[in-house]
Amino acid sequence: MSGSDRDLVLALRAELAAIDPSRLCDRHAEGAGLAASAGLRARPARDAPVARLLVRLGRDAAGLGRALRLADFDWAAAAEHCRMAWLRGLFLARGSLSLAGGRTHLEFVVGAGEAPLLARRLGDVGLPASWRLRRGRGVVTWKNGETVGLFLRRIGATAALLEVEARQVSRALRGDLNRVLNAESANLQRAVGAAGRQVAAIDELSASGELADQPFVVRSVAEARRETPEATLTELSERLQLHRSAVQRALGRIERLAASPPDEAPRAWRGAGPLA
Repeated sequence: MSGSDRDLVLALRAELAAIDPSRLCDRHAEGAGLAASAGLRARPARDAPVARLLVRLGRDAAGLGRALRLADFDWAAAAEHCRMAWLRGLFLARGSLSLAGGRTHLEFVVGAGEAPLLARRLGDVGLPASWRLRRGRGVVTWKNGETVGLFLRRIGATAALLEVEARQVSRALRGDLNRVLNAESANLQRAVGAAGRQVAAIDELSASGELADQPFVVRSVAEARRETPEATLTELSERLQLHRSAVQRALGRIERLAASPPDEAPRAWRGAGPLA
């Protein structure tokens, strides 16, 4: 993850840690989320905003100073705002967010037996997540940018989240633009190469006199191609009032004639009739 992305993640964590719940029940719930570390090595506050949050919550936060299990929080009886406060505390204590390479990845590291419980709780609030075991720990994961954004918004992120989403949109647009430009560049290179071969074939057949023996449509297409080597097949067909397939067959015949030995008879012409 680049330094810019890392700074943005820290800003988002600071924004969440700066939230000061007005309800006492929310303060208790957030404290329970911050203390949810049963079965894991206790994590010190990883940054100053979270350390300040721990001090600010102080005695109002249930469980601070001792490890709690996820099951110790009464999820079923908790109101929606209490659930979001608990998830906010859990994210600050046990969550990590990565924006590396334009891909959004958020995960919680919890006790091995607690990952299914957390995944079920997240599903209860419309945020389904996957989980797995990694080195004896439970890991609950989101890799969908929209789901991660919805979760962060619901737990209180605002300005920093807008910046995250703006960067995601910008990266997506750059990626789409690069794909379009690459496709157009490849098409242009193929068109230039084909036009170059066709003009060379036309010059060769003109020099040998074979072009004059070709049907009227073939000669008309050859003249138009020589005059406008940059034109597309569609532009040539519109200029000559022919079907695009007829123009394509005429140019293909010209290339085959130029590549064929002099004594080899060309294939029968199946182009459109003469111009009106």
